[in-house]
Amino acid sequence: MAEGPPRLDAAAVAERLTALEDLLAYLERVPGATAEKALDAVALMTELYGEALARVLDRLPQETARPLMEDELVGHLLVLHGLHPLPAEERAARALERLRPALREHGADAELIGIEDGVARVRLSVRGCGSALGPAREAVEAALTAAAPELRGVEPVRPAAPAAFVPADSLLRRPAASAAEGPA
Repeated sequence: MAEGPPRLDAAAVAERLTALEDLLAYLERVPGATAEKALDAVALMTELYGEALARVLDRLPQETARPLMEDELVGHLLVLHGLHPLPAEERAARALERLRPALREHGADAELIGIEDGVARVRLSVRGCGSALGPAREAVEAALTAAAPELRGVEPVRPAAPAAFVPADSLLRRPAASAAEGPA
Protein backbone atom coordinates (compact mmCIF):
# COMPACT_ATOMS: atom_id res chain seq x y z
CA MET A 1 0.00 0.00 0.00
CA ALA A 2 1.42 3.39 -1.01
CA GLU A 3 2.13 5.90 1.68
CA GLY A 4 -0.05 9.01 1.43
CA PRO A 5 0.48 12.58 2.55
CA PRO A 6 1.21 13.19 6.23
CA ARG A 7 -1.89 13.02 8.45
CA LEU A 8 -3.23 16.05 10.25
CA ASP A 9 -3.34 16.07 14.04
CA ALA A 10 -6.21 17.70 15.96
CA ALA A 11 -4.46 21.08 16.13
CA ALA A 12 -3.80 21.10 12.38
CA VAL A 13 -7.42 20.17 11.66
CA ALA A 14 -8.67 22.96 13.94
CA GLU A 15 -6.31 25.42 12.26
CA ARG A 16 -7.55 24.47 8.79
CA LEU A 17 -11.21 24.60 9.83
CA THR A 18 -10.69 28.11 11.18
CA ALA A 19 -8.90 29.17 7.99
CA LEU A 20 -11.71 27.70 5.88
CA GLU A 21 -14.38 29.52 7.91
CA ASP A 22 -12.42 32.77 7.55
CA LEU A 23 -12.06 32.32 3.77
CA LEU A 24 -15.75 31.53 3.32
CA ALA A 25 -16.73 34.52 5.46
CA TYR A 26 -14.45 36.70 3.34
CA LEU A 27 -15.99 35.40 0.11
CA GLU A 28 -19.48 36.10 1.45
CA ARG A 29 -18.52 39.76 2.02
CA VAL A 30 -16.86 40.28 -1.37
CA PRO A 31 -19.27 41.69 -3.94
CA GLY A 32 -19.34 40.46 -7.49
CA ALA A 33 -19.86 37.48 -9.71
CA THR A 34 -16.45 35.89 -9.04
CA ALA A 35 -17.10 35.58 -5.30
CA GLU A 36 -20.60 34.23 -5.97
CA LYS A 37 -19.18 31.63 -8.37
CA ALA A 38 -16.54 30.61 -5.82
CA LEU A 39 -19.24 30.11 -3.16
CA ASP A 40 -21.36 28.17 -5.67
CA ALA A 41 -18.36 25.93 -6.42
CA VAL A 42 -17.82 25.27 -2.71
CA ALA A 43 -21.52 24.44 -2.27
CA LEU A 44 -21.50 22.01 -5.23
CA MET A 45 -18.29 20.38 -4.05
CA THR A 46 -19.75 20.00 -0.55
CA GLU A 47 -22.89 18.41 -1.98
CA LEU A 48 -20.88 15.95 -4.10
CA TYR A 49 -18.57 15.02 -1.22
CA GLY A 50 -21.63 14.50 0.97
CA GLU A 51 -23.08 12.09 -1.57
CA ALA A 52 -19.74 10.27 -1.77
CA LEU A 53 -19.63 10.00 2.01
CA ALA A 54 -23.20 8.67 2.09
CA ARG A 55 -22.25 6.01 -0.46
CA VAL A 56 -19.26 4.96 1.62
CA LEU A 57 -21.44 4.68 4.74
CA ASP A 58 -24.04 2.67 2.81
CA ARG A 59 -21.40 0.07 2.03
CA LEU A 60 -19.90 -0.20 5.51
CA PRO A 61 -21.17 -2.61 8.15
CA GLN A 62 -22.55 -0.72 11.16
CA GLU A 63 -19.80 -2.03 13.47
CA THR A 64 -17.21 -0.55 11.09
CA ALA A 65 -19.06 2.75 10.74
CA ARG A 66 -19.43 3.30 14.51
CA PRO A 67 -15.77 4.25 15.13
CA LEU A 68 -16.02 6.70 12.25
CA MET A 69 -18.89 8.47 14.01
CA GLU A 70 -16.73 8.87 17.11
CA ASP A 71 -13.98 10.69 15.18
CA GLU A 72 -14.47 14.43 15.67
CA LEU A 73 -13.72 15.49 12.09
CA VAL A 74 -15.69 12.66 10.48
CA GLY A 75 -18.52 13.34 12.92
CA HIS A 76 -18.57 16.97 11.73
CA LEU A 77 -18.81 15.82 8.13
CA LEU A 78 -21.63 13.43 8.97
CA VAL A 79 -23.56 16.22 10.68
CA LEU A 80 -22.83 18.67 7.86
CA HIS A 81 -24.34 16.27 5.35
CA GLY A 82 -27.23 15.14 7.55
CA LEU A 83 -25.79 11.62 7.76
CA HIS A 84 -24.97 11.25 11.45
CA PRO A 85 -27.20 8.49 12.81
CA LEU A 86 -27.12 9.76 16.41
CA PRO A 87 -29.30 12.73 17.37
CA ALA A 88 -27.60 15.88 18.66
CA GLU A 89 -28.87 15.25 22.19
CA GLU A 90 -27.20 11.84 22.36
CA ARG A 91 -23.95 13.14 20.91
CA ALA A 92 -23.98 16.03 23.41
CA ALA A 93 -24.65 13.69 26.34
CA ARG A 94 -21.77 11.45 25.25
CA ALA A 95 -19.47 14.45 24.97
CA LEU A 96 -20.31 15.49 28.53
CA GLU A 97 -19.64 11.93 29.75
CA ARG A 98 -16.19 12.05 28.16
CA LEU A 99 -15.55 15.49 29.68
CA ARG A 100 -16.85 14.69 33.16
CA PRO A 101 -13.59 13.24 34.62
CA ALA A 102 -11.66 16.39 33.66
CA LEU A 103 -14.40 18.60 35.10
CA ARG A 104 -14.43 16.68 38.37
CA GLU A 105 -10.65 17.06 38.70
CA HIS A 106 -11.31 20.80 38.90
CA GLY A 107 -14.28 20.56 41.27
CA ALA A 108 -16.94 20.97 38.61
CA ASP A 109 -19.65 18.87 37.00
CA ALA A 110 -22.10 19.26 34.14
CA GLU A 111 -25.40 17.62 33.27
CA LEU A 112 -27.28 17.94 30.00
CA ILE A 113 -30.85 18.99 30.78
CA GLY A 114 -31.94 18.88 27.15
CA ILE A 115 -31.84 20.60 23.78
CA GLU A 116 -34.59 23.00 22.75
CA ASP A 117 -34.64 24.98 19.51
CA GLY A 118 -30.99 24.14 18.88
CA VAL A 119 -29.81 25.36 22.30
CA ALA A 120 -28.31 22.88 24.76
CA ARG A 121 -29.32 23.54 28.36
CA VAL A 122 -26.63 22.38 30.79
CA ARG A 123 -26.63 22.39 34.58
CA LEU A 124 -23.15 23.41 35.73
CA SER A 125 -22.02 23.06 39.30
CA VAL A 126 -18.73 23.83 41.01
CA ARG A 127 -17.42 23.26 44.49
CA GLY A 128 -15.76 26.00 46.46
CA CYS A 129 -15.64 29.67 45.57
CA GLY A 130 -16.84 29.21 42.01
CA SER A 131 -13.63 30.28 40.25
CA ALA A 132 -13.83 27.07 38.19
CA LEU A 133 -17.20 28.06 36.71
CA GLY A 134 -15.78 30.11 33.81
CA PRO A 135 -13.29 27.46 32.62
CA ALA A 136 -15.90 24.71 33.14
CA ARG A 137 -18.43 26.63 31.05
CA GLU A 138 -15.86 27.12 28.27
CA ALA A 139 -14.88 23.44 28.31
CA VAL A 140 -18.53 22.35 28.20
CA GLU A 141 -19.34 24.71 25.31
CA ALA A 142 -16.30 23.52 23.35
CA ALA A 143 -17.14 19.84 23.93
CA LEU A 144 -20.80 20.25 22.98
CA THR A 145 -20.22 22.31 19.87
CA ALA A 146 -17.55 19.82 18.74
CA ALA A 147 -19.94 16.89 19.24
CA ALA A 148 -23.02 18.66 17.86
CA PRO A 149 -21.89 21.55 15.63
CA GLU A 150 -25.47 22.18 14.57
CA LEU A 151 -26.21 23.60 18.03
CA ARG A 152 -26.89 27.32 17.99
CA GLY A 153 -25.75 27.75 21.57
CA VAL A 154 -25.17 26.36 25.03
CA GLU A 155 -27.13 27.84 27.92
CA PRO A 156 -25.99 27.21 31.48
CA VAL A 157 -28.74 26.45 33.97
CA ARG A 158 -28.12 27.18 37.63
CA PRO A 159 -28.23 24.20 39.94
CA ALA A 160 -31.36 24.03 42.06
CA ALA A 161 -30.87 25.42 45.55
CA PRO A 162 -30.85 22.69 48.16
CA ALA A 163 -34.19 22.34 49.87
CA ALA A 164 -34.27 23.63 53.41
CA PHE A 165 -34.79 20.83 55.89
CA VAL A 166 -37.06 21.53 58.84
CA PRO A 167 -37.35 18.66 61.32
CA ALA A 168 -40.95 17.58 61.86
CA ASP A 169 -40.65 17.73 65.66
CA SER A 170 -39.80 21.46 65.46
CA LEU A 171 -43.10 22.04 63.67
CA LEU A 172 -45.07 20.22 66.33
CA ARG A 173 -43.32 21.73 69.36
CA ARG A 174 -45.02 24.63 71.14
CA PRO A 175 -42.96 27.76 71.48
CA ALA A 176 -41.54 28.24 74.97
CA ALA A 177 -43.02 31.15 76.89
CA SER A 178 -40.53 33.93 77.57
CA ALA A 179 -39.88 35.07 81.10
CA ALA A 180 -41.36 38.50 80.35
CA GLU A 181 -44.70 37.01 79.31
CA GLY A 182 -45.15 35.00 82.45
CA PRO A 183 -47.08 31.72 82.65
CA ALA A 184 -49.77 31.15 80.10
